[in-house]
Amino acid sequence: MPVRSDAERLRAAGLRVTQPRLAVLATVRDRPHLDADTITRLARARLGRISGQAVYDVLRALTGAGLLRRFAPAGGPARYEWGGDDHDHLVCRDCGAIVDTRRNRAPGPCLDPGASAFKVEFTEVTYWGRCPRCQSQHD
Repeated sequence: MPVRSDAERLRAAGLRVTQPRLAVLATVRDRPHLDADTITRLARARLGRISGQAVYDVLRALTGAGLLRRFAPAGGPARYEWGGDDHDHLVCRDCGAIVDTRRNRAPGPCLDPGASAFKVEFTEVTYWGRCPRCQSQHD
């Protein structure tokens, strides 16, 4: 399957192609797991001018269209990453580093949502611990 440009992704999601949307998409693609303030700062570096409110509006539109995924580790700001696949995150309690991880998708009691009328669309699991660098500082 050919790789689509950001403009093609926006059009396929039914969104207009705008410079702020392209800047935010490129920023998140290049550096996943950023918060909105950091995305705003980096998008400004790409565009020159963009308001914080415009970035929040773009993030909401891109998340709603499934182009970006929003997740919020407990006690921290919401983070954004490229949308699409369902995966989990490892978060370092000391430095805040975030790494993607995949769990064994075999059904298990801790991942079984039980009998309900809900249709599960994705899961969000966050593992907390210490990254290798922080572990070495504690040893």
